[in-house]
Amino acid sequence: MAEGSVAVFEQHRRLLVAMAYQIVGGAAEAEDVVQETWLRWDGADQDAIASPRAWLVRVATRLAIDRLRLASTRREQYVGPWLPEPLLTSPDVADEAELAESVSVAMLVVLETLSPLERAVFVLREAFGYSYAEIGEAIGRAEPAVRQLAHRAREHVQARRPRFQPDGAVRREVTERFLAASLGGDLDALMRVLAPDVTLWADGGGKVVAPRRPIHGTAEVARFLVGAAARDRGSGLEFSLTEANGGPAVLVTSAGTPVALFVVDVEADGDRVQAIYLVANPDKLGTLRSPGAGPQRSAGRSHPSS
Repeated sequence: MAEGSVAVFEQHRRLLVAMAYQIVGGAAEAEDVVQETWLRWDGADQDAIASPRAWLVRVATRLAIDRLRLASTRREQYVGPWLPEPLLTSPDVADEAELAESVSVAMLVVLETLSPLERAVFVLREAFGYSYAEIGEAIGRAEPAVRQLAHRAREHVQARRPRFQPDGAVRREVTERFLAASLGGDLDALMRVLAPDVTLWADGGGKVVAPRRPIHGTAEVARFLVGAAARDRGSGLEFSLTEANGGPAVLVTSAGTPVALFVVDVEADGDRVQAIYLVANPDKLGTLRSPGAGPQRSAGRSHPSS
């Protein structure tokens, strides 16, 4: 294996992981896309490739679209609310509002309502700034068709885009208050930190006990959290603040193994929790790591980072 080949791929690997994650909505699936992209790159006639970056983006984008099409069918039969597989991010990501929004749980949930092609076009255009011509080359569509896809996707997202507090410091402070009130089982404190129209989504995937419908309203959400805290008291669970999907989050572990992750969004013009996303499906917690980091699963000829 030529060292130059490995170096070129590694130069673009983080881009490919981030792009694939936003298209498919899953960290493990994104890594699979990048692994398959590596295998194709390793077997390609690289001397004949004029732009390695464009070639890699094209291959990874098409693989991600194919994987999303398969996943979309499975998600239609999903038990309870579907939430994206969480991804640990560095604290400084939360200070870059546009980058934080592009990987936020709320935005990824909105992207789930797009078609696979619309989603890929939106991600490449809005999150990574590719031109319509470059996107057309990546997805195999003429530029006018790409513009139409982008227009539809943008209108759809704008109509559903959540309006949450982008300030990282405010979100961290509110998340700390939320965690303290939840752990203490303090109903009054929870009522004060939750917005009147707060909604909680819990993704257990049918694998663990979790509400199968969203919970709405301050009183209902607070009662659920206080009840959960009472059940978990003495169970040995540990709660810690971390950064996930571009913002503060609460990681719940048992003997060092992640068992749940809470991500909270804060109202745009205040300091109360507007939305809570609880990911408890164990299948979505095994890859809690930084984007582009961590061990790679091998398939055939392994990726150089394996």
